[in-house]
Amino acid sequence: MIAKQEPKSFGEVFALLSRLYREEGAVNFLKLCFTLGKTPTPAGRWWMWSSILTVAAFLFVMYQLVFVGHSSFNTSSDGVNWGMAISTYVFFALISSGLTMIASLAMVFGFKQFYPVAKRCIFLAIITLASGFAVLALELGHPFRMLWAMPTGMQVMSPMFWMGVFYSIDLVLLFIKFYLLWQEDWDSPLSKFVGAASFVAVILASGMLGLVFGSMVMRPMWYGPFTSIYFMLTAALCGAAAIVVTTYMAYGFDRRNMGPHLRELAEGADLPKVFATLIGITLVMFLTRFWVGLWSNLDGMDGFHALVRTPLFHVELWLGLVVPFVMMLSPGMQTKMSHQMTAAFLVLGAMFINRYEFIIGGQLVPMFKGMWAASLLPYEPSATEWALTVMGIGMSLALYALGEKLFHLSAVPPTLLETEDRPAYA
Repeated sequence: MIAKQEPKSFGEVFALLSRLYREEGAVNFLKLCFTLGKTPTPAGRWWMWSSILTVAAFLFVMYQLVFVGHSSFNTSSDGVNWGMAISTYVFFALISSGLTMIASLAMVFGFKQFYPVAKRCIFLAIITLASGFAVLALELGHPFRMLWAMPTGMQVMSPMFWMGVFYSIDLVLLFIKFYLLWQEDWDSPLSKFVGAASFVAVILASGMLGLVFGSMVMRPMWYGPFTSIYFMLTAALCGAAAIVVTTYMAYGFDRRNMGPHLRELAEGADLPKVFATLIGITLVMFLTRFWVGLWSNLDGMDGFHALVRTPLFHVELWLGLVVPFVMMLSPGMQTKMSHQMTAAFLVLGAMFINRYEFIIGGQLVPMFKGMWAASLLPYEPSATEWALTVMGIGMSLALYALGEKLFHLSAVPPTLLETEDRPAYA
């Protein structure tokens, strides 16, 4: 926005902002901040419109919470307790986990061909986790109670307690790792340790998030150790889809704008093969889960029969998983940008539906069903819940646009290449 090279410290950032303020004046400075520079760029347009969308959704949610209260959510203590806001939080949290896993291919396991997307993965993992936390905080009645309730309560037998602990550790490690990469520290012992620790933390965090649901014996559609494995593997799929979409977004959906190493990864078969493998594993786990649910006559599994009769289930299965799987397996399609983008968007849509169906479907059967209770509980997301989802998506896009403009997210270790592709600063 204000320099021809990426600033390397917060001191440099504030110095550049101060200089720009003095040179442009208050009005022009605010205008430049709103458009992210004098020259129109894709990142500037995403930032502007995503920021407007986020602020509008946030103001609507705050109005509802202040003047209507938690009754603006279509949830209840004797019905569906966790609604669309929780499924949105899970969606963003697992995308963050998956992005960290994709970054670890290069930074932990040594697959150097994935270095061009490693820094972008770490930055995206931070902002998607922050977006998930923001949605969760507004869904909770008193989010700030966590600041003293968790350390003083110490509910060490609760998976939810450990989910919060591990995701907090994960977020701190992501910030440290990104700062090290910002300083071009890729290979120091500290950088390698933080990368490995971050991978361990994200496995524990996503696994513990699965255990929050998997330990609920009163909810048969959630219960079991399978849930944690399911969350971890589908998180990796979400991360692969997200990095495909955002990498092409950063370069105006044109490979010619990419640097040689990033273009080599985009045009090669390595990323599509990883993508296809993750889709295939997810398909097997998805179908296995529904097969067992439909076959079982255990009380509480009625929700599976209801889900397979909905159009969303078939959109998720056939359009969101089977079609991308075929596309990424085909040698003639897997390396083409249009097909990669289509597959990634379809997978992200399918995974959003999946989180919604998982959270809501597991609660459709009343826990204490008797003659007085309906066979399945009704639920439709309220306008407030939809607004929270829009706010989370807008927040992620806005922060990503800001990061794409300010940072060199396609950076790689200096030892890997001599000339790097740099973003254009206005």
